[in-house]
Amino acid sequence: MSELLVDFITSLDGHASGEGWPGFWGLEGPEYLAWLGAQPEATYLMGANTYRLMSGFAAGEVPKGQDEFRPEEEASVDELTQASKVVFSSSLEDPLPWANSTLVRDDAVEAVRAMKSSGSGLLSTIGSLSLCRSLLRAGLVDRFRVVMFPVITGATGEERIYDGYPDVALEMIEHRTFDGRIQLVEYKPRVLEHPPLGVPV
Repeated sequence: MSELLVDFITSLDGHASGEGWPGFWGLEGPEYLAWLGAQPEATYLMGANTYRLMSGFAAGEVPKGQDEFRPEEEASVDELTQASKVVFSSSLEDPLPWANSTLVRDDAVEAVRAMKSSGSGLLSTIGSLSLCRSLLRAGLVDRFRVVMFPVITGATGEERIYDGYPDVALEMIEHRTFDGRIQLVEYKPRVLEHPPLGVPV
């Protein structure tokens, strides 16, 4: 059976991106990049918006506010190009031009449920806030990981991650600090039907 990881890179205040900021908010360091490069092989799950953005980067489109990719960003996009990707969309058309991408038009929750039960190895989301929210609500997420960068993007932050989430109890699995400033937290999530009402969760 496959394991499903929801994986976010965020500002401290929970934004997935910020207008005018480079990838990793320009704050990645050698320890974090080495850890990122050592991650196990995964099949990446994404929605149409994330696919359009990331495939554009792979085709050479530079993020707004930048003249060119930094080497760290280029390496990250290259690695993602080589990886297996499943894209959930009713608006995109086959064949998808980005290498190693498979289009799925079926309901994402049911498709991922089937992928988990019939497959092996790691499934991991990338971006795709609404997809992640749906998978979490359905109880399909085995691990919920957030890497928080030391910046608050109150004025320029975009894509607020936790809006629309249910209440979720989180059991700590791992935590780590990279380069003395980047914080990783990883949890086993459990969706709550109601607050715990004073009873430990």
